[in-house]
Amino acid sequence: MFTRAYYKRGTEKPDSLYNHHETFFLLTDTVPPVASSAFRQRRRRAWLVLSAMAALALAVLLLALLTGSVQITLPELWASGRGNNDPALAIIRDLRLPRALAAFACGGLLALAGAMMQLLLRNPLADPYVLGVSGGAAVGALLSWLIVLPWLQTPLAVLGALLSALLVWFGARRRSESSWGMENAPRLLLTGVVVAAGWGALIVLLLSLAPDAQLRSALTWLMGDLSGVMMPWTALAALLVTLALIWPQARNLNQLAFGSVHAEALGVPLKRTQAWLYGLAALATAAAVVTAGCLPFVGLIVPHALRLLLGNDQRVLLPACVLGGGAFLTLADTAARVLVAPQALPTGVLTALIGVPVFLFLLRRA
Repeated sequence: MFTRAYYKRGTEKPDSLYNHHETFFLLTDTVPPVASSAFRQRRRRAWLVLSAMAALALAVLLLALLTGSVQITLPELWASGRGNNDPALAIIRDLRLPRALAAFACGGLLALAGAMMQLLLRNPLADPYVLGVSGGAAVGALLSWLIVLPWLQTPLAVLGALLSALLVWFGARRRSESSWGMENAPRLLLTGVVVAAGWGALIVLLLSLAPDAQLRSALTWLMGDLSGVMMPWTALAALLVTLALIWPQARNLNQLAFGSVHAEALGVPLKRTQAWLYGLAALATAAAVVTAGCLPFVGLIVPHALRLLLGNDQRVLLPACVLGGGAFLTLADTAARVLVAPQALPTGVLTALIGVPVFLFLLRRA
């Protein structure tokens, strides 16, 4: 096992040894002169990785604007910005750009929520969809449609997501546990599956009571659909707010990754931090579900893959999840528009086809 020393500020003796795969690199710690060059190198590597991921996300967004049933080239895209009556400009401005931005925002939200849940529960199989949080948000949104009060869609979705998170916690924790974190993966997965099945039954009940005129649109939305998104600004604002609220807590989250006992011994406000994580994850999931419906396994695949590639430093992993999740869902949505063009597949179908084998692989490893 490869290990390295983590130095206290102003000392030359290692405070403790951590697994190299878990700790990765730190961005801003003050270190002795002997280790300063290595830390600077890791810091440069972090920014290089994030810059490369940002470039990849921009390339995927550009691909989404150019690809579809009507192909648009880069010269046409450049020329379309000079004339308001250009058909290419209308296609990009009114159809593809809002959809691409919404896909990027929802992918970033779900990946960020998955990263927070996996950190909080210390389980790589944790995911808003697997644990039923997406189902709770979907029930709240469908309920607002059924009672014909669309302005309640977001509050009810948030309430359903929070309720689902609490049900999973109360169902999976042992009586002897005083914290929010859980170590028992089978108990956690079983509770999440049961809660998700319960929300699924409520969804079927609400669909059976829905008017026939709304049934098809509701089913399409439940499968994860971005075709009707005209205003992606709510999801983008939710993504920026969530990242702005959680990223300053990255140092505490790095301590929490080693366990609740370790974090509490180092002065991390344990229960407040865990409740903060749960609440933000539920809010991020609700914002994504309200915008695009249920998009399964995005919050499972992206954070776990990035953790294997980049390590577990939350100061790098959290923004990387935003960029990687946004790029992944934008690419999946572009494929959904192109595979059977001029018709479009529900985006959630493709994410599920990718996520199911990955989930089974991770479950077998765990």
